[in-house]
Amino acid sequence: MGKLIAESAGEIELSAAIFDYYAEHGERFLADAPLKPERGEAMVRHSPLGVVLGVEPWNFPFYQVARFAAPNIMIGNVVLLKHASNVPQCAIAIEDIFRKAGAPAGLYTNLLIPGGHISALLDDPRVRAASLTGSEEAGKSLASAAGKNTKKSVLELGGNDAFIVLEDADIEKTVEWAYMGRMNNTGQCCVASKRFIVVDAVLAEFTKKFVARMSNLKVGDPQDKATQLGPLSSEAAAVHLMKQVEQAVKDGATVLLGGKRIDRMGAFVEATVLTDLKPGLPISYEEMFGPVAVIYRVKDEQEAIALANDSPFGLGCSVFTRDIARGKRIADQIDAGMVFINHPTWTAPELPFGGVKGSGYGRELSALGIEEFVNKKLIRVSALNDPM
Repeated sequence: MGKLIAESAGEIELSAAIFDYYAEHGERFLADAPLKPERGEAMVRHSPLGVVLGVEPWNFPFYQVARFAAPNIMIGNVVLLKHASNVPQCAIAIEDIFRKAGAPAGLYTNLLIPGGHISALLDDPRVRAASLTGSEEAGKSLASAAGKNTKKSVLELGGNDAFIVLEDADIEKTVEWAYMGRMNNTGQCCVASKRFIVVDAVLAEFTKKFVARMSNLKVGDPQDKATQLGPLSSEAAAVHLMKQVEQAVKDGATVLLGGKRIDRMGAFVEATVLTDLKPGLPISYEEMFGPVAVIYRVKDEQEAIALANDSPFGLGCSVFTRDIARGKRIADQIDAGMVFINHPTWTAPELPFGGVKGSGYGRELSALGIEEFVNKKLIRVSALNDPM
């Protein structure tokens, strides 16, 4: 899918860390939870559901699988995995790792099937639950099939993360985080920073330095460690992104940087910065999955919050300010599943990951992630002489 080699290595390390995390903490997360009934004894015991289905995307082809498989295997569930059709080699490699590690046959099964077969799998009574990371369309389809069969689902869908820059932000550091937040995985990331919402007082300085940081990136082979801007996952992805940029320009956006295809073989798009795109236009509510950043001007904190929340998505958001108490106060007003202060939306094994609104529901990773697909079974013990 075109990932830069340095980012590929980082993804493998993160995936391994997720398995280590649940191996270390899983027993504690799944321990019996004693209750205090008026009489006798009671506890909640965490029991596996059985067979669970994961439908995973191409953009992080090892990490996405790890964050689904690791907690479910720790629970005792059996995992079926349907990976994206353009990264089957990754799915096969993961299954081979389980086999070489001595996992029992059937603990993890890779399914090389079309996406259209997912509903049939959920019709099978042996499949007890499903998780999907992907597009809104795919999420609605899976949720519909799961709901029809009274089965639980977890969805992590698209995002249009806001990156709020307040007047007291450290602009030098903020610009570097803005670059990292936008260009991670060549911008093909659900939690990539996409809407840069900047207050008037620092707009000119931030814009100048951000455009400079996004400029003159080395374009090339993603397997070359010197490459800074690789290709998108497919030609179709590049064509779609360019249509979005062209529509933004028609809607009044100003191109500060890039805005075109790169004249070379492959699905390459220039690092692009747009501004002057008015809120409320259809394009402002779409997710741009690639190296395109949009800068919005706001007059103050309240306008920044309102614009950040004016989105059908609610995955992540970040707020940059030297006043941490202020950042926390703003975080309370953001309608998203994750808010980071002085850092772009990110991921780690110990941090719950997930969104609200069009970005889905449920959580992965952390203790919350291991609780999604368990039977929280009540076990109640009454004394023989308890009254009827």
